[in-house]
Amino acid sequence: MRPDWHIKTGMMTRALSRLALVFALSFAAAVPLWAGSKIETPVKGAVLQGWQQADGSRIAALELTLTPGWKTYWRAPGDAGIPPQFDWSKSENLKSVGISWPTPEIFLTAGLRTIGYSGKLVLPLTLVPRDPGKPIILRAELDLGVCSDICVPHQMTLTGLIDSATTKPKPAIAAALAARPLTAREAGVKKASCRLTPSSEGFRIEVQLVLPSTGGDEVVVIEPGQPNLWMSETSTARDGGTLKASGTLAAEGGTPLALDRSRIRLTVLGSKRAVDIQGCTSG
Repeated sequence: MRPDWHIKTGMMTRALSRLALVFALSFAAAVPLWAGSKIETPVKGAVLQGWQQADGSRIAALELTLTPGWKTYWRAPGDAGIPPQFDWSKSENLKSVGISWPTPEIFLTAGLRTIGYSGKLVLPLTLVPRDPGKPIILRAELDLGVCSDICVPHQMTLTGLIDSATTKPKPAIAAALAARPLTAREAGVKKASCRLTPSSEGFRIEVQLVLPSTGGDEVVVIEPGQPNLWMSETSTARDGGTLKASGTLAAEGGTPLALDRSRIRLTVLGSKRAVDIQGCTSG
């Protein structure tokens, strides 16, 4: 789709400077896990084998078990979070990977909001093999941020042979898939619009969602869906059947911004349910 907004941003904005400061403080406080360290490895992982689908793709999962009191982050972790990174390139017979994220938790620490998981996380994967007749050797290299009183950049490699011919879902993975946010259609979303206006910090983005309440103090997370774009936390308020959210969107380094609204992803996190909305209109 052709981008529907073109504008040239200025130099690094105050919002981006705040983000850089938060990350600088986070990593300054981070303690690496050296051999012999008194800090126990805060996360352990495994590959869970699942089942084969009718189209030949395989369902599997990464299972991460966090030490009590520790958390790791969702794909959009908030200003003070560390986004997870995955490298699948050393896998064998693997064409593509799709990740299905279960609904995350919201954490508030020292007035900062982060989004992620505690306890045990089962992260379902849809694996497409290059040759459907052969097994997949999955090698997942993960770069994670894990936090308790301190934040620790943590690297781990998980491997597994994916060769099951069963078509019967495995309970742990099926439960994680069922814990995903609802789609816009499932949640009864009637409208999703995004309005952009230039501001001193880049852009102000204002979202209006017409949907039933998801419960409690709702949070809207906006993901631009394009590289080199930074999105701040949002302020959110409900007015009857309309949920409104606003925040700052900026391009890194003052580069020209070409925003495709169809790639914007909106996630509503409420106390009763979550909703995943792909794309928004300009209305």
